[in-house]
Amino acid sequence: MSARSIENTGPLQHVTVEARQTRLTLSPGSVIIHKNGIEFRSSTPFAAWTEMTMTLQSPVDDGRINCSGVVISCTGNKHAGYQVSMVFTSVSKYAQARLNTIAEARLG
Repeated sequence: MSARSIENTGPLQHVTVEARQTRLTLSPGSVIIHKNGIEFRSSTPFAAWTEMTMTLQSPVDDGRINCSGVVISCTGNKHAGYQVSMVFTSVSKYAQARLNTIAEARLG
């Protein structure tokens, strides 16, 4: 993952990640979005290489960004929770442009 990350307190309303029968709705403050992926805390562990879909929703224009990815790391335990790292594997040109706009708005 890239070292360039975004603080998600303004341009995002919520983030939803799904893997098979698990669906998590995350607050913007609980995720870190990188240029090529996302990190988040979860009470549920995910195996490495689990395929996931992700939707980011912006409160500004109610726009949604949809991406697919795989879990590359999941560390922690059931008592403290798990830190999940996911790398994007499928991002449309439109979605990548939206992610870049959010990154520039937060870092600029």
